[in-house]
Amino acid sequence: LNEKKQIIRKTGILEFIDSKLNLQDVGGLSTLKKWLDLRSHCFEKKAKSFGILPPKGLLLTGVPGCGKSLTAKCVSSAWNMPLLRLDMGKIFQGIGGSSESNIRLALKTAEAISPCILWIDEIEKGLSGSNGGGGDGGTSTRVFGTLLTWMQEKTSPVFVFATANNINGLPPELLRKGRFDEIFFVDFPSLEERRKILEIHISKLKRDLSNFDLDKLAKLSGEEKFGKDVVLAGAELEAWVADSLIEAFSRKINGDSNADLSMQDFETTINRLVPMGQMRKDEFIKLRQWANDNAV
Repeated sequence: LNEKKQIIRKTGILEFIDSKLNLQDVGGLSTLKKWLDLRSHCFEKKAKSFGILPPKGLLLTGVPGCGKSLTAKCVSSAWNMPLLRLDMGKIFQGIGGSSESNIRLALKTAEAISPCILWIDEIEKGLSGSNGGGGDGGTSTRVFGTLLTWMQEKTSPVFVFATANNINGLPPELLRKGRFDEIFFVDFPSLEERRKILEIHISKLKRDLSNFDLDKLAKLSGEEKFGKDVVLAGAELEAWVADSLIEAFSRKINGDSNADLSMQDFETTINRLVPMGQMRKDEFIKLRQWANDNAV
């Protein structure tokens, strides 16, 4: 593993992500977790002898802040495979022709240390000029073509884990079957999922869960508080917990020596939150309509 880290570091394009997380650190997403758990066995020798080819990868799209990047880090630990992050910004740099050689170097490196997971975060930003309108002399198109061909024809066990927030920024060629095994859409968490996410974050603070009414907090973070179809995303729930902890600390340094995180702090700080789902409601409605026809 240390030798693989050295190889990755020398490329300057790929980043080795050392994750200690596991899929239990993700609240909800049960369908995706089940799919990933089943695919984890498909890299084994007995799967090969059964006639199964190594999984190609998946595209995870949906609402920002709902666990896409977190899931990539968790899969690495769950599968016990190196996680390489491909920064598309580092591909497009330097003199003419270097972008094409950069993408080829990154892909060859991933193949050399396989089996591994190649994480392409916010893939739409790196491929935004591939429709010919980028004014970059066709560099984006050539890089995109190299990536597409490799994804279609690769035989080495490199699992591509791509995430995207704006599905409209992705070329249609990337979305057809054969590039990815599956496309998943991640929406805002349900009531039960919000409860689980809050439980995870409060537990990480080493606080006694029995001191908190998790059902009430889950309801406070949803439609009951903000109105129809508006709930807090996973990242917003994490920020709410952090903000509430600071509120409790504020009480402590202002004279209340026994102050600790309480329901009162959550109820105070929730009034300061403006949910993303409220600000970008129309955008997310269109995203869901696309997902209903094209994703799991």
